[in-house]
Amino acid sequence: MDVSPFPYQGPLEPSEVSGRDGLITDLVTRITRRKVTALLGPRRYGKTSVLRRVASELTEIETVWVDLYEVSSLADVAVRFDTALAGARGRLAELARRYSLEVSLNLGGLKVSLAGPARNRPDPALSFALLLEVLVRTATSTPTLLIVDEFSSVSKVAGAAGAMRTAFQHHYRDFGLVFAGSQPSMMRSLFTHQPQPFYGQADLVDIGPLDAAAVDDIVGRGFAGTERRAGRLGQLIFDYSGGHPQRSMQLADCCWENTPPGGFGHDAWADGLAQMRRLCADPMERMFSDHTASERQTLRALAVSGSIFGLEADLLDLAKSTAQGARTTLIDSGDLVADDAGKLRVTDPALADWIRERFPL
Repeated sequence: MDVSPFPYQGPLEPSEVSGRDGLITDLVTRITRRKVTALLGPRRYGKTSVLRRVASELTEIETVWVDLYEVSSLADVAVRFDTALAGARGRLAELARRYSLEVSLNLGGLKVSLAGPARNRPDPALSFALLLEVLVRTATSTPTLLIVDEFSSVSKVAGAAGAMRTAFQHHYRDFGLVFAGSQPSMMRSLFTHQPQPFYGQADLVDIGPLDAAAVDDIVGRGFAGTERRAGRLGQLIFDYSGGHPQRSMQLADCCWENTPPGGFGHDAWADGLAQMRRLCADPMERMFSDHTASERQTLRALAVSGSIFGLEADLLDLAKSTAQGARTTLIDSGDLVADDAGKLRVTDPALADWIRERFPL
């Protein structure tokens, strides 16, 4: 039985990343030259997959990967750093264990300690400071790349970004450092707003959608490698997805499932799109319902016309001031994104498609 050549659930393996050669080369060069970098892009745009590929390219460097997704306290942040250091390998792991013992830190055990009796719990701020000390000593002793994923979450944790900046600022030339985040507006603020600890401390790099040629190439190779022919399918998928990486691959998978060996993918377009819509219906309804009334109106207007003004907005009784406020919130959350021409669109094409199907104006 054939296995689909279009994985779309979760990060890709390094060898599966396609259509990102220029970005990967740029990031490898930046890390090699010790340029602190912030990688910005909406969720499901492939930041984690790209960074995994970058780490695999840097064969002489060990990677420490800290995932700060949905942290809400300094204890959360400290535990994530502790987990990342405890999971290190090779020379980096040896040094991390040695240095942690020197500061009386039980590497890998912080989560258990914080869950113990109140009188025995360590101070999260002190634990975090010690972990950062161990991390810096380790990273400056052996070639290291530190990736801090979902860095935008630190905006909710007082003192976390400041502690990191204090620990890292004198060592930017000693190890590779990449921040990544899925809330582009918040990420930009963290590095360009003067009161922020990391103001001016990183080069900002955007990860955009895949271009039409990349989508066509990925779809074409996937079909050819499984004795099918894509035909015009790559362009059809791009026209639907706008190059959204995860949705492009999900739709390609649906069309592939409906294409028999020897068949043409574009002949399965209608069936593939219908399958995609069935799979996305419930998640899109929940996603849409999670927004406020004004945000839902704004999403509807943009999904239909690409504008928060005009006929669609009038039909929805969407006041200009209300639409402008909702637009700002949706941009900040990553639900809206601007294209190269600066025109706003709903980031997730499956959501935009669901809105047009569910609420025809």
